[in-house]
Amino acid sequence: MASASETISAWVSSISYDDIPADVVASTRLRILDVIGLSIAGGETPFGKSVRASASAWPGTAARLWGTSGTASAVGAAFVNGACSQALEYDDTHNESVVHMSSPAVAAALALADEHKASGKAIVTAIALGNEMSCRVGSVTPQQFHKRGFHPSGLFAPFGVCWLAGKLLGLDAGQMSRAAGITGSYAAGLIQCWVDGTQSKFLHPGWAAQSGIAAAILGKNGVTGPSEVFEGRFGLFASHLQAADPAPNFDRLTKELGTFWDSRASSFKPFPVAHVVHPYIDALLRLRERHGLTPDKIEKIVVPVAPFIVPIVCEPVEEKRRPNTDSHGRVSIQYTLAEALALGRIGKDAYAESSLRDPAILALADRVEFVADPSMPGSEQFKGVVEVFARDGCHWTEIEEYNHGSPENPMTDADIEAKFRENVEGVLSGDQATRVVEAVMAVETLPDASAIGALLVRNG
Repeated sequence: MASASETISAWVSSISYDDIPADVVASTRLRILDVIGLSIAGGETPFGKSVRASASAWPGTAARLWGTSGTASAVGAAFVNGACSQALEYDDTHNESVVHMSSPAVAAALALADEHKASGKAIVTAIALGNEMSCRVGSVTPQQFHKRGFHPSGLFAPFGVCWLAGKLLGLDAGQMSRAAGITGSYAAGLIQCWVDGTQSKFLHPGWAAQSGIAAAILGKNGVTGPSEVFEGRFGLFASHLQAADPAPNFDRLTKELGTFWDSRASSFKPFPVAHVVHPYIDALLRLRERHGLTPDKIEKIVVPVAPFIVPIVCEPVEEKRRPNTDSHGRVSIQYTLAEALALGRIGKDAYAESSLRDPAILALADRVEFVADPSMPGSEQFKGVVEVFARDGCHWTEIEEYNHGSPENPMTDADIEAKFRENVEGVLSGDQATRVVEAVMAVETLPDASAIGALLVRNG
C-alpha cells in the first residue's frame, strides 16, 4: 500500500495549470500580491533589516531581495523574503490548521522563478499545490501543536514548499516522495519566543521556504528519505505529539485530492495580529464607533474564547497584559483590544513602543477579561464575542460570526490591493506599485515570472 507521501507525490507530479480550479487560481494571484507587500513592509522593520543584513550568508545573484537592490542565491532570497513576510504578523492563515502557508510558498516560488525563469502558469500551479499540502498536513491534528509549544507554520509549511519546489524543479513522483521524507528532518518551529516577545517565530516562513527547496534538490539528486514521514512509528506526528487526543486523522492528507481544496478555507488578514483575535477587534471597533467608547468609560471588557486559543493569545495573563515588544503584543488579546479601543484602529503602525508603554492602554488591558467557552467554535471558524461593561452601567454585546478575510466574510480584491499599496508605500513608487499589481493579476500570462522580481527594486 502506498504511503501518504507517495500518494501525494504521484498527484502533484500529474497536475497541470489547467487542473487548478478558477477560484483557486484567482486567490493564488491575490496571495502572491499580499505576500510581496508584506515582505517589503516587514523588511523595513528592525527585524527585517537584521534578516536582510544576514543575506550575505547566501551569496549570489540568482534571486531578488524584494524592496531592495540586492540579490542572493535562490535559497537565500526565499529565506529572507519569507521571513520578512511575517514580521508584522499580517500574512494569510488556513483557519483549521492555523498554518501560514502562503508566505513561504510565494517566497520560494518567486525565488525559483528568478533562478529558473519559470512561467507564470508554472508559478501559480506550484503555489496552489504547495499551499494545499501545507493546509492538509496541518489538518491531520488541528489545535494540537500550539499547546505543545510548536508553531504549525514551522512544522507543516516546509512540506508544502517541498512539493512546490519539486514541481518547479521537475522532480518525478519518486524523487518528490524522497524529498518529503527528507523534509521531516527540517520540520521545526518552537514558540518559546512568545514568552519574552523575541523574534524567532518570524523566521519560520523563511526556514520553511529554504528547507523545502533544499529537500527537493536533495531528493532530485538521489538522497533518500522515509516514505512514511507522516504516519510512521517515528514520523512527524508520533514524534512531536506523542499521545495525541484525538488521534491523527491521516485521511486528511490524501482524501479527495484534486476535488476538495482545503486551501479554500483560508483567510486574508486585515489586521497585523494573530488571526484568532481578528473577530474580536472588528466587534469591539463597531461598539466603539456606535457608542463613542473611550478607555475612561470602560469598567471591563469580557471576551468568551474557544479553549484552544487560551494558551495562544490569553495566557499567561500578566505576559499578555504587559507585552515586552511588538511581536509580544501581536499574540495578546488583552493588549490588542485595549490598543484598538484606545486608538480606534489596529493598522500597520500598531504596537509602537509609545503605545506599548501608554498608561491608559495598559490600564485598559488590565480590564480585559477572557472566559474559556467550550460552545465557541474551534479553528474551523474564527468567531468573536465582545461584552463591554461601561462605568455608567451600560452593557453591550457584539458578535462577529466569521473573521473578516475568511471565505464567509471576505476581503475584496480592492481591499487586498489597498493593503498591498499601504505596505509598499515609501519603498516602491506609486507607478511601481501599479505595475506590480498589473503583473501579478495577470501572472499566468507571463512567459517568465522573474519579470515580477524585476519590478520590486526599491525606488531611489
